[in-house]
Amino acid sequence: MADLTTQLHDQLEWHWQALARPRLDGLTDEEYLWEPVPGTWSVRDRDQDSPSSVNRRVGEGRRVLEYGIPEPDPAPFTSIAWRLAHVVVGVLGGRAASHFGGPEMSYERWEYAGTAQEALRQLDAAYAAWSAGVRALTPEALAAPVGPAEGDFAEEPMITLVLHINRECIHHLAEVALLRDLWAHGLR
Repeated sequence: MADLTTQLHDQLEWHWQALARPRLDGLTDEEYLWEPVPGTWSVRDRDQDSPSSVNRRVGEGRRVLEYGIPEPDPAPFTSIAWRLAHVVVGVLGGRAASHFGGPEMSYERWEYAGTAQEALRQLDAAYAAWSAGVRALTPEALAAPVGPAEGDFAEEPMITLVLHINRECIHHLAEVALLRDLWAHGLR
């Protein structure tokens, strides 16, 4: 029987290799920035106007990520650019930095990608850092509390965080795949 660390890693790795990452091949800049409905939150140039539901814009450099606090109900639709930025920074990159010594990453201090290829490079790097960290976890590390970097997860064992990140990646990258299907079928 495979050890638990291998099983946790392989769950996301299989999804990444077989489904998620191949579905991103050929992503164009137009598709990456496509706003399917009015009021879509996205990554946009700092000097562009944002939808009225946006009350926060974060990021260093030329581009910002849009969001709102409190989040409107219903939550606004988000572009592929927004969803990939969330996976890069909030799901994978920030966690790799907090737990595996990756480069510091936060929504406020990130330089968001303006092109599809730049976003995919960022995504690949964030995934590689998270994946390497998970592969290195020992049974003792999987059982230890994740600590204060994770807020509500602080007292939970690392295995709970790894499973959460697996779900988040599968969930958000499936959303991106669906948006790509809509684009490909002319619903734009």
